[in-house]
Amino acid sequence: MPRNRPTGLARRLAAVLLAVLGCLLAAPAMSAAQTPSVLLTRVDGTITPVVADHLEDGLRTAEREGHEAYVIEMDTPGGLLQSTREIVQEFLASDVPVVVYVTPPGARAASAGAYIAMSAHVAAMAPGTHIGAGTPVTGQGEKASDKVVNDAVAFAVSIAEQRGRSTEFARDMVREGTSVSDREALRIDVVDLVAPSREALLTEVDGRRVVVGPQGERHEVVLHTAGARVVEHNLGFFGEVRQLLASPELAFLFLSIGTLAVIYELASPGMGVGGVIGAVLLVLGFVALSVLPFHVGGLLLLILAAALFAAEVLTPGIGVFAAGGAVALVFAGILLFRGELGIDPAVLWPTAVVVGGGSVLAGRLAWRARKAPPTTGHEGLLGREAVVRRVDGERGQLLLDGAWWAARGRTGPLTEGQHVRVVDLDGLDLIVENAEAAHNGPPTAPEDGS
Repeated sequence: MPRNRPTGLARRLAAVLLAVLGCLLAAPAMSAAQTPSVLLTRVDGTITPVVADHLEDGLRTAEREGHEAYVIEMDTPGGLLQSTREIVQEFLASDVPVVVYVTPPGARAASAGAYIAMSAHVAAMAPGTHIGAGTPVTGQGEKASDKVVNDAVAFAVSIAEQRGRSTEFARDMVREGTSVSDREALRIDVVDLVAPSREALLTEVDGRRVVVGPQGERHEVVLHTAGARVVEHNLGFFGEVRQLLASPELAFLFLSIGTLAVIYELASPGMGVGGVIGAVLLVLGFVALSVLPFHVGGLLLLILAAALFAAEVLTPGIGVFAAGGAVALVFAGILLFRGELGIDPAVLWPTAVVVGGGSVLAGRLAWRARKAPPTTGHEGLLGREAVVRRVDGERGQLLLDGAWWAARGRTGPLTEGQHVRVVDLDGLDLIVENAEAAHNGPPTAPEDGS
């Protein structure tokens, strides 16, 4: 029995040590699980359908992963009103508290950005930032019609009313294009706070009560964001590419120039470089169209322009088809995109002129290529000159374009070193004659009495 006591004691000590070790290993995981987290997205640049999709996906992710809040750090000059409406609708009905933070210093929440900031549960700005200037404009940068402006006013005021923000500012930023600094925005109840950094923002909103959820299912939650772990939710590589391509001007350029490159390659086949470049540009153009809202009528006009340019290249004349294609291209650019989207005239007109002129030039080059003497095959060998390198009986060998050819003389045997010209082809044998005789012409008959 005495021998078993140390063994039992050792087992108990081992069990205690294992329990302590298990607690030490589990402590970090338990601490991480108890630490609150926020989902962070950075919005820089224009508000597009790509940004709208990304923010909506962020809301779903924040809800699914149980984050305390969805924080959007924003610096934008504005964007598409339709995309802005989609974002605002998602924010107003969100079950996850949304915090929009205009940052860094010098950033702005202009136009569409102002609507989005005011629709958040918590709107914050960094020192040195500004917000406002929400007047809708057309694709050419001009103020929209009174009907569109009045609709935007009602939209902005309804957002301000639901979030308890200044309806007077909401009205003025649309009608008058009013824009205010961070301190002024805080003073007139446009935003909730001014924070110098992300950490300060999360500390200041900690403990704040906000109402979340869709209409009829709203409930109050308390934010726990002090020292919260930040989880980033980025666009990713393909999202960045789609956002880069979400430009009416780029889409129009890619489709126009890509079409011309493909047509020229088909009309005058070469090494395929033009065709490859054209195909790549067309793919990028259609990717841009998949991101942007467009009219089918504008796309049909674009196809008509491509058909007229193809006709100019394939049947070159005095440029009638090219002129018609340029006109169709201009109208396609005007009608292609919906809503406030539009192609800058500084891009539209030069593109139409360049592509129209390019089709005329491509037609002339293709016509010359078709009329030029052949450089390959039977006809391409006629008239070529070479030197006989070796002779074997009546046949000789000569080198043309890096290849050895068998040759026979048309009027007699060949001699090594003889300079000859190809006059015919018999199977794989070249029929040649003396090149000097060919250059000098036929001999003249001697005069009588000589």
